[in-house]
Amino acid sequence: QVQLVESGGGLVQAGGSLRLSCAASGSIFSFDVMSWHRQVPGKERELVALISRDGSTNYADFVKGRFTISRDNAKNTVNLQMNSLKPEDTAVYYCRAIRGLAGLVDWGQGTQVTVSS
Repeated sequence: QVQLVESGGGLVQAGGSLRLSCAASGSIFSFDVMSWHRQVPGKERELVALISRDGSTNYADFVKGRFTISRDNAKNTVNLQMNSLKPEDTAVYYCRAIRGLAGLVDWGQGTQVTVSS
């Protein structure tokens, strides 16, 4: 088991920015894929962005051009820089890590992001 702890959530005005961080036990490079997801009550959890071990990234269409996923090697975190936030970005954001041949999955507890209009 690994521990993933998200931070950086909060309340921000539409058009503003927020940076989320995911701190992992052990090295973030022990994971094949790390990703950010979000969920609104009553809806399915959806992928926001991911970063692979080799540094390649992918984004959901609804955040492309606004969000950036990155690694901070010095702090051993995976971050999500969110710019031009919209009210529809309001959700609980979760960090996910995938590792090993079997694709073991670990989730953080989530951090609330609220964007006011």
